Amino acid sequence: MAAKVDKNKCNGCGACKDICPVNAIKIENKKAVINDDCVGCGVCVDQCPNEAISI
Repeated sequence: MAAKVDKNKCNGCGACKDICPVNAIKIENKKAVINDDCVGCGVCVDQCPNEAISI
């Protein structure tokens, strides 16, 4: 199951992008975007300071 971003909570800080072990996250228009490479590991969920990512 892939991670999802709540665009209302995401501020585009990039913490999730920097920690993603499979490089499945990029920042577009100041929001995180998770692509199909996501393996659902949950590392980004724990790293997000705004609780904007869920599995």
